[in-house]
Amino acid sequence: MNASQFKAQCLAVLDEVARTGETVVILKRGKPVARLTGPSDEKCAVPQDTLKGTVDFLGDVLEPVVPEDALEILSESSS
Repeated sequence: MNASQFKAQCLAVLDEVARTGETVVILKRGKPVARLTGPSDEKCAVPQDTLKGTVDFLGDVLEPVVPEDALEILSESSS
């Protein structure tokens, strides 16, 4: 939906999203600038709770990204 159309019909669009739960993407000059979605059904204590279940851990999050031997090589080359 173009931003000008959204501006003119804002309250009706809000009502429609609340009724159907359908997401509306708002465009400005043909490029997406916002996404309007209905409220979450879940009651969250903190906003971060809405992210629960959206992250996949692909490895050990506590391990260094660069192997230790690579760090030694880097520190030797800067000396």
